[in-house]
Amino acid sequence: MKKAILQLHLAVLLAGFTGVLGRLITLREGPLVWYRMGITTVAMLLFLLWKGKLKKISVKEILGIAYVGFLLGIHWLCFYGSIKYANVSIALVCFSASAFFAAFLDPLIMKHQFSFQEMLLSLIAILGIYIIMHFDKRFTIGIILGLLAAFFSALFTVLSKRLTKKHDAYTMTLYELGAGFVFVTVLLPFYLAVFPQTVMTPTALDWIYLLILSIACTVWAFVLAFKSLKKVSSFTTNLTYNLEPVYGILLAFLIFHENEHLNKNFYWGFSLIVISVVLQSLRMLHVRKRIQRKLPAKFKIPWG
Repeated sequence: MKKAILQLHLAVLLAGFTGVLGRLITLREGPLVWYRMGITTVAMLLFLLWKGKLKKISVKEILGIAYVGFLLGIHWLCFYGSIKYANVSIALVCFSASAFFAAFLDPLIMKHQFSFQEMLLSLIAILGIYIIMHFDKRFTIGIILGLLAAFFSALFTVLSKRLTKKHDAYTMTLYELGAGFVFVTVLLPFYLAVFPQTVMTPTALDWIYLLILSIACTVWAFVLAFKSLKKVSSFTTNLTYNLEPVYGILLAFLIFHENEHLNKNFYWGFSLIVISVVLQSLRMLHVRKRIQRKLPAKFKIPWG
C-alpha cells in the first residue's frame, strides 16, 4: 500500500512538473505540443507492444476515441500558450478552474443530477481567478488561454471517463494521443501562417526537456497512476490529483522564482482556490463516509 501511495504522488508530481518544462522549452506552444504528442504516442505504443497490453479495436471504435484526442491537443495548446503568455503559476491557477467546468459538463454528458455544492465550491475558485485577472492586467491573454485549457481539460476528462466503460485504458490513451498528434499536425500549417516567425527546430537542450516531458511526465506518470489504482481507490487518486497545481506552482517558485514577480492579488486569488480545493476534498470525504455507513459490512469500500 505504501508503495502504491508513493507511486501516485510521484505521478502527480511529474504531472505538476509539465508546466515547468513548458517554460524551459524555448519552442512556442504549437511546435512544443506537436513534438510532445508525437514522442508520447511513439513511446506509449512501444511500451504497450513491449508489455503486450495493446488491444485490437475496430476502425469505428478508433474514430469514436479520436475526437477526444482532438480535445487533448487543444487543451495542451491552450495550456502551454498560457505559460508562454503569462507564466507557470498563472497557467496552473487557471487550470484549477477545470473543476468548475466539470461541475457543469459531467452532469450534462453523463446524464446525472447537478451538484450545487460542487458548483458553489468551483465558483470560489473562479472568484480567485477573477481577483488575479482583475487587478493584474499583465497576464490577461495568458489567463484567457488558461481558462480555455481548463475547459477543454474538463471536457476531455468527462468524455474519457465515459469511454473507459467500453475500452481498455491503455489502448484508449494511445489512440487519444495518436489522434491528438494527427489533429495538431493538420493544424500546424495554419498556426505557422499566423505566427510565421515560429522556430520549428528544437535546441539540444529542448530535445532533452521534450523527452523528459513526453516519456517521464506523460507515459511514466500515466503508468504509475494506473499501477497505483490496483491498490489505491479511484477516490484517493482523484483527491491526490488536486495537489497537481500546488506541486507545479511550488516548483515554479523554486526554479524560476516566479513568486518575486507576482503581486498580493495573486496570493489572495490563489488562497481562494486552495480553500475551494480543501472544501471539495472535505466534502468528498463526508460523502464517502456517509455511503460507507449505509453499506453492509461485506460491501464496505476500502479506504485505500
